[in-house]
Amino acid sequence: MKINANDIRIGNVIEHNSKLWIVAKTMHVQPGKGGAFMQVEMKGVLDGSKLNERFRAADTVEKVYLEESEYQFLYRDGDDLIFMNQETFEQIQLPADIIGDSVQFLSDGMVITICSYEGKPITVSLPKTVILEIVEAEPVVKGQTAASSYKPAILSNGVKIMVPQHIEAGIKVVVNTDDATYVERAK
Repeated sequence: MKINANDIRIGNVIEHNSKLWIVAKTMHVQPGKGGAFMQVEMKGVLDGSKLNERFRAADTVEKVYLEESEYQFLYRDGDDLIFMNQETFEQIQLPADIIGDSVQFLSDGMVITICSYEGKPITVSLPKTVILEIVEAEPVVKGQTAASSYKPAILSNGVKIMVPQHIEAGIKVVVNTDDATYVERAK
C-alpha cells in the first residue's frame, strides 16, 4: 500500500530500494529555504543495516503489512529456538539471533509475537516486561536509601541489572526486556 512520506511513523515497515526496512526514527524538517522533507532513519529487517533517507513531502513509499501470530516458546535446540503456534499448534524453528539481546529473557512457556512477511518470520517480540527474582545483590548500606542510587544485582536468569538500594536477594522485580532495566518491585 502506497503512503505519503509525511505519514511514515516509527515502527512502520516499508519497502525501499527492493529491501524491507523498519522505521527507527522520523523527523519532519522544514528548512528556511526549499521544500519540507521527512528525515527517516531505518533499520534493515533481514540484515540489520542502517539507512538514513530523506523523502520529500510529495514522495510516496510502499508500506508493508506484516502478519502477526502468537507463539509459545517450547525449548532451545543449540542456536535455534522452537516455538509453537497458539492456534494451529504448528511448530517452527528460528535462529536465536532473530530476537537479539532480549533472548536472555526468553523462558519456557512464554507467549511471544512473531511477525511474518509472505510467510517468512521477520521479527520476534517478547512481552515488554517480565518478572524475575533477584538471586544476588549487595547488602543495603545505611544512609544511602534516601538518595536515588542504584546497585548491581543478578537475576535468576543470570542477567546483571542495576536496582535501587532497598532491593535485596529473594525479591521479585519487574524488568524491561528491551533494555534490561529495573522497572519496579513485583507485587
